[in-house]
Amino acid sequence: MSPANPHTPFLPDKVRNYRLLTQKWMRLVRRLPFLKLRFYGEAGGYPLIVVESEGGTDDVPSLYLSAGIHGDEPAGAGGLIQWAEVSLHLLKGWNIQIFPCLNPWGLERNIRTDAEGHDLNRCYQSRKVPQIAAQLAAMKGRRYDLAITLHEDYDARGFYLYEIASQRFHWGESLSESLSASMSPDSRRLIDSIRAKNGVIRRKVKKGLLKGDPEAFRLHFHHAKRTFTFETPSEDFLVRRVEIHRKFLEISLNKLQSEYYPRGFSKSIH
Repeated sequence: MSPANPHTPFLPDKVRNYRLLTQKWMRLVRRLPFLKLRFYGEAGGYPLIVVESEGGTDDVPSLYLSAGIHGDEPAGAGGLIQWAEVSLHLLKGWNIQIFPCLNPWGLERNIRTDAEGHDLNRCYQSRKVPQIAAQLAAMKGRRYDLAITLHEDYDARGFYLYEIASQRFHWGESLSESLSASMSPDSRRLIDSIRAKNGVIRRKVKKGLLKGDPEAFRLHFHHAKRTFTFETPSEDFLVRRVEIHRKFLEISLNKLQSEYYPRGFSKSIH
């Protein structure tokens, strides 16, 4: 079966259809025997899915991807499946864990929170929210070279990204420059009251910084060497936003691949 066309429009009625999204991931995993799809929990009457590699060794790239934690930010889930349909087969041999949509109840209703009114991205310090507890159990013991969480922002004036890295060199500026050919970075000097430059935000992270840890903090403290939260402007066209998420994944994973295989032992991820 040939890969899906990455430029096929992802229409609003389809990007918010969680059943269709799950079916797309199921079909994809059936084509890729090095992956498995399993149900790790339930929330608001919806089954929660994770896509993972089977086994793996410590000397290959390790990757975490997630989308859809805020239901009113649909482009990340759309961009993730579009990227995966074209490029995921190139990551055979990697250690991979993908959460395609963390808040399907909110996605289908265009609501930020879950069915219980939780902003899930402020619940990672606690195991009292069942779907977060189930996700943390699925992540237990895993370490990632790179973690990416996909988001959107109604106030954004272009794309921007948060970088949290426990190691140097930083990637944010390079990724922003590469992506700027497809969309302009957010020009604001302050984003969420934090200094930003060319759409890149970088700050020291410590426990208790926010009321409730976001997903990126949990990843940084317990799992990931390098974490990005990527944001696109919610007021832009959906098809364009989906494409920018797809493009960001492509650029970021090529960056990770180039660090692991500096002499070009592996194919470009696109």
